[in-house]
Amino acid sequence: MDDLSLISFLVLFATGLCAGFVDAIAGGGGLIALPVLLAIGLPPALALGTNKLQGSFGTLSSAVNFISKGLVDVRQCMAGIGFTLCGAVAGAVTIQHMDPGFIRHLIPVLLLVVFFYTLFSRTLGLQPATPKMEQHLFYVLFGLGLGFYDGFFGPGTGSFWTGALLIFLGLDMTRAVGTTRVMNFVSNIVALVVFIIGGNVLWSAGLVMAAGQIIGARAGSSLAIKRGAGFIRPFFLTMVFLTIVRLIYVNYG
Repeated sequence: MDDLSLISFLVLFATGLCAGFVDAIAGGGGLIALPVLLAIGLPPALALGTNKLQGSFGTLSSAVNFISKGLVDVRQCMAGIGFTLCGAVAGAVTIQHMDPGFIRHLIPVLLLVVFFYTLFSRTLGLQPATPKMEQHLFYVLFGLGLGFYDGFFGPGTGSFWTGALLIFLGLDMTRAVGTTRVMNFVSNIVALVVFIIGGNVLWSAGLVMAAGQIIGARAGSSLAIKRGAGFIRPFFLTMVFLTIVRLIYVNYG
């Protein structure tokens, strides 16, 4: 698979650029990147591993941008980072011994809950709100839970993180998206290590896409920071909806 043409590499770079841009604003970059990797002929496991490689660069790029602009306080996220890491390792180990088929049918339902709750809570994320859960407890529960889920299965993790941060910690949409990028990066790295150990990463394609991801994620996160919650909200709802459609198609199509 290392004999990709120049045109293929240009397509992969452009795909990484677009995926990084969209993912930095509202998540769901994998909806753009993964089909392209499959379309150029990569087997599913290799496509998934390569997708994790290029996506990790994008989440790092956008996370650094949100942090540098003061929209994410890493010190307040340390518990979340630690528990997400532990959860992702547990999920990545578990997936080696179990078929995630049983969870495939549950995830679209949970994403629908996030979608409709956000849709009908018209002020959700526009301004900071009163937290419904103590911060440390939140990061213990959701760090372990969503970290495990991302290591075990993955699709929709960013949407779950953003929704949870909006609903339970009362963050505004911009800070919720920034914090989501940090947590996504942590669990992405764990999953990437597993794929690398398994030999399921096409480095040439992944690094070309990563170059596009870095640029796209920087641009997308900068736009999200500049335009704020009113701009991010429709992007977020659109990407959650498209993720639901994709999962339903994969499960039942």
